[in-house]
Amino acid sequence: MNRYHLLHATEFCYDGPVSESYNEVRLRPIHDEMQSCLSFRLVTDPVSRGTSYRDAFGNWVHQFNILPEHRHLKIEAESVVLAHDAPMLPANGMKLSELDMRRDELEEQFLDFMAPTAYVPHLPLLDELIEAAGRNADGTIPGFVHAASQLIHEKFQYVKGATHVNSSIKDALSQGAGVCQDFAHILLGVARKRGLPARYVSGYLVPESAASPDAKMQEVIGGYASHAWAEVYLPEFGWIGLDPTLGQPLGLQHVRIAYGRDYGDVAPVRGVYKGHAGQHLSVDVHVRPALDDDGREQLSENKVTPPEEPAIAERVQQPAQQQQ
Repeated sequence: MNRYHLLHATEFCYDGPVSESYNEVRLRPIHDEMQSCLSFRLVTDPVSRGTSYRDAFGNWVHQFNILPEHRHLKIEAESVVLAHDAPMLPANGMKLSELDMRRDELEEQFLDFMAPTAYVPHLPLLDELIEAAGRNADGTIPGFVHAASQLIHEKFQYVKGATHVNSSIKDALSQGAGVCQDFAHILLGVARKRGLPARYVSGYLVPESAASPDAKMQEVIGGYASHAWAEVYLPEFGWIGLDPTLGQPLGLQHVRIAYGRDYGDVAPVRGVYKGHAGQHLSVDVHVRPALDDDGREQLSENKVTPPEEPAIAERVQQPAQQQQ
């Protein structure tokens, strides 16, 4: 198990006065049997108070609003997370040939995670990847899922700026390039079109050692920024995470923040404001090991100055693409 101290700061700077800013954030780490959120704190500048709730996928959503005029907005989320070992792909499992007989049952249970979405349409371009993954697999569903993730990792180039935050898989498929958001979306498309439920995971990728981070890992992290991968549901086994950007199994360095059908469900920060001013967005994420009780830094438990639902306004706060 690894314990991490996370600090995620998002700042909007406006080139003129704005007001009536309504925002919602998904920045509180998931707490379940595979990951423990030991503490969480959310603060804003200007100061605000608000509400929090769980969305349809079980993610924590904090809403806040700032009504007076302001020229900047800073949102800072701080948490301590204990990461447990992630479940690995089973060595064998249900035959891929049996999947079609289970499709109706899976759709009834997991329709949200099988239907096409704006980011993940069921394009004919996916068929080539599905066929290739089937050829590279051992005939089992776990083998197909692993082969699909590896194929995406090998076939697509990691290029910052190749796509944008609103890009669907069509852009990455046609260019053969993208960032982690695109890699995760493509894996979702391959799995879903083949009949497997799959969900988008928003989170962080941290180095195994903050003192001497692995060179390849550091390149992908891009300075401890947000990361994305996918989880696929394997019948008779459950949800398994795969990271097609790294091309390797999930480890203790993957910290989960939110689940969704695609990026649109889990954008870390989303909001609107009233005013004609333009905006500049900056995101700064810091991760370091958090020591145990002997020495030791810890946040006071679950102190939240929360956030409120977006309303009609003249401008939209621009979310940042998950591009590491």
